[in-house]
Order: sequence, then structure tokens, then C-alpha cells
Amino acid sequence: MTERTPIRRALISVSDKTGLNEFAAALAARGIELISTGGTAKALRAAGLAVRDVAELTGFPEMMDGRVKTLHPMVHGGLLALRNDAGHVAAMEAHGIAPIDLLVVNLYPFEATVAAGGAYEDCVENIDIGGPAMIRAAAKNHAHVAVVVDAADYEQVLAEIEAGGPSLAFRQALAQIAYARTAAYDAAVSNWMAGAIGAGTPRRRVFAGTLRQTMRYGENPHQAAAFYTDGPARPGVATAVQHQGKALSYNNINDTDAAFELVAEFAPEGGPACAIIKHANPCGVARGASLAEAYGRAFDCDRTSAFGGIVALNQPLDEETAARITEIMTEVVIAPGASDTAKAIFARKKNLRLLTTEAMPDPGAAGLAFRQVAGGFLVQDRDNGSIGAADLKVVTKRAPSSTEIEDMLFARIVAKHVKSNAIIYAKAGATVGVGAGQMSRVDSTRIAARKGEDMAGALGLASSPVEGAVVASDAFFPFADGLITAAEAGATAVIQPGGSLRDEEVIAAADERGLAMVFTGMRHFRH
Repeated sequence: MTERTPIRRALISVSDKTGLNEFAAALAARGIELISTGGTAKALRAAGLAVRDVAELTGFPEMMDGRVKTLHPMVHGGLLALRNDAGHVAAMEAHGIAPIDLLVVNLYPFEATVAAGGAYEDCVENIDIGGPAMIRAAAKNHAHVAVVVDAADYEQVLAEIEAGGPSLAFRQALAQIAYARTAAYDAAVSNWMAGAIGAGTPRRRVFAGTLRQTMRYGENPHQAAAFYTDGPARPGVATAVQHQGKALSYNNINDTDAAFELVAEFAPEGGPACAIIKHANPCGVARGASLAEAYGRAFDCDRTSAFGGIVALNQPLDEETAARITEIMTEVVIAPGASDTAKAIFARKKNLRLLTTEAMPDPGAAGLAFRQVAGGFLVQDRDNGSIGAADLKVVTKRAPSSTEIEDMLFARIVAKHVKSNAIIYAKAGATVGVGAGQMSRVDSTRIAARKGEDMAGALGLASSPVEGAVVASDAFFPFADGLITAAEAGATAVIQPGGSLRDEEVIAAADERGLAMVFTGMRHFRH
């Protein structure tokens, strides 16, 4: 393979024309012939550049509304020919095929069309054919051809040309980027079509991402890691603006996502809400009359665990809340916005990261979640299930009060975001005890109650805040022991999915202790 390949002829055909004129002008200034198509050629001519049409090169006009223009031996022969193969060179000479040394192509905006809610026919028309074919051809022949699919590479391409032509290592890197781009493009088309035709479990499922950030390490220092975005503009850590602080770590991103997805369950118009996350589990969630109050009530659920945690807010960060948050060490704060005064307060804490998103994610939106396992990956719909008061089935002799129902629905939302087995005690719109990730449900119930007792001591309360609280379970109680433990801790009402073989036993235990209990019929395991 040639170490450096001089560039004499470039074919440019781009939908995204960011930086196009400047890049093409720099190529022309170096004596490189420009060949182009349709709108790209028009844009270049408007910039005063001499351009040769592909139609002139092929001897065929663009046809079928532009569907056929580059699918021709004069193009693909120029991209695929091996310059050091006598047979290839002879074929080029026999058929008048000129070599193309540089291909610059980005594809029809298929992903953007889908994201904008384009009709089926519009999406189909934005499936590029000629572009991927040329990209794959040029990438295959990277021994002799440089292929560029990202405007971000324009500057480096020019630097390589100045050095005598793109080096082999650079051409190889460009080829890898090119194949990743066409793979991601095909993945987007395939996944869109699966949804469009209702193929819930297509025979082949592919995912793709774009590098957002290379990290110092993953969950642990011996693990390499990076953060990739997958296209959809769902408000969150992937779309957020970071205003201060060092780069987010792998664990920061995972926990910040968990925090923001949880707090998004509480619509901003319904009032302020705050979630504090530690190791992907909430250690406190609350609503309040103000953001500062919501933060304070969430903090009071488990002050010890909140130290070094992630704070998510459902309304823009204000001065009072910012001042409260900076009273302890906090890793990340994410909110839909922040006032200038709040930013100034945070600026005094150089290691505190502030992220703003300008919007909240829709907790009811459809989407996919996947997890790798040995030999494959699991794919499922994201858990966007919701329950309202009308969906509750009272199964005990005592019906819950309206206040208990409100707290039960709040607690159920939080339980949905806690690692299983999950138990949540809540009172007056705030968590007062969280039990997460235990192998038995009764242990989660005990731990959550103990958390409440610990905070009673820390806050100087006469009794545990769990007394008079409601309790939510992410799945059914397999035995009555968990419910009995909750009752002994002082809980007055229970919300759970139901469905256990021992439901009658659990209901009887609730009745014996005067508890109200409702079934939702919807489980929320989170592993």
C-alpha cells in the first residue's frame, strides 16, 4: 500500500453543507479538480468555484428525481480501481475512467427526517443509495483513496494533503469511520422500518452510536470506557450543556441519567420536585412548595447517602436551592435550566458539575432499552407504564384515604426507579425510607424502615417518619412477612401489583392490622 497518496481529483456530494465552501475552496486552491452532483455542485458554483458535473463524467444525466446519478462505472471504477494493478490500469485506460482520489460524502438526512416525524413516503425518499455505495467503495479501496463522511475531518484532510497526501494510517482511520457511518445509517433505517411495519421483534436488531466522550475509565479504574449518543434528542445527560466542573465519569453519567429520568415523572407544572441519586438508586425524592423545599425534604430522607450524590430537579435551578445544595459535597446537578445567580453560587464549587437541558424528557414516551449478556443482548420496551387513582383496586376492608392514595401513587413512581427488590415508604409527598436491591423483599422492607429510624435520630424527631407513611412495593409480596414488617414499622397503607399465590394471606394480614391496600396489576422490576 502507498504510504501517502497525492490528491488530484475529488468527488464531493453532501447533504449537510457545513464548512463545504471553505473546504472545497481550499482543495481548489491546491489544484485539485472538483466533481460534484446536483445541489452540491450548485452551492459550489455559487461560491465561485469551478466544478465538473457527475453527469458530464458519466455521460448520463441525473434521472428518476435524482435516484440515479452516481451508480455508474465511471464513478465506481474511479473509486475502486487499484492504481498498482496493471489490469485495473489497463481497464481504466480502455474505458476512459479517471481515478478519484478523494470522496467527500455525507448522506441524505434520513435520521433527521424520522426525528421530525416525517411521513412514511418522506422517510423512504430520504434513504440514500448512491452515497453509501460510493462510501463503501472508497473505503474498501483505502489503499489508494481517502473517504470523508464527517465535516469534522475537513481540517485534518487539508493538513494531510499539505504533507504530500493522506497517509495510509489516516486513510485507514477514515475508512473505519466511513464503514461505521454506513452501518449506523443502515441501523437507523432498519429500526425505523421495524417500527413502521410493526415488527416488534425483528429477525436482526442493530444499534449504533456516535462518540460523545472518551473517559478516563469505566465503573472501575481498570476498565476502559466511552460515552456514545444514539441519535434521539431525548432531553437528558446526552443533550445537556455542562456549565462547570470536570468531565463526567462513567458512573456520573449513569447516575445522572437515573436521577433525571426519575424526576421527570413529576411534571414541572405539577410543582417542584427533586430526586437525589446514589449508585443508581434514589436516596431521597420529594415534592415541595418550592425547589428548595423539595430538595430539603429529599435530603432529609437519607442525609448520609446524599453526600456525594446526584441531584435532579424538574424546574430551573434558583438561587435558594443552589445555596442549599452547596452546603454538602454534591457530584452533579441536572435541571432544565438555571438562573445566573444560581450559576454564580455554583461557580464557587469548582468540582460541582451543573448540567442544564432546557426541557424535561417525556416519561410516557416509547423507546427501547437493551442490556448485553454473554453471546447477545436483551431488548425490551422502556418502562413507561403509569397508574392513576382510577386504576387502583382496593382489596382490603379499609379503603385508603385520599391523602394515602396521593402518597401511594407518589411512592409507586419512586419504586419504579429503585433496583429490585424495592420498597418505598412515603409521607406527604416525600420518601421517608428506601430499601433497594435486596435478594428478599422482607429485607428491603426492614432496611427502608431502618433508614427512617436513623433519620429520626439525625433530625431529632420523637418518632420515625415511617410511622403514618404509606409503603410501595415494586412487585407483589410473596409472603405476608414483608407487609407485617411494614405494619410494625408504622405504615398505614400499601400499594403493590398483586398477583402472588399468597395474595389472600397478605390481604388477611393487612386486614388484621387495619391497613388499607390496593393492587395496581403492574409490576416494575428494575434489575
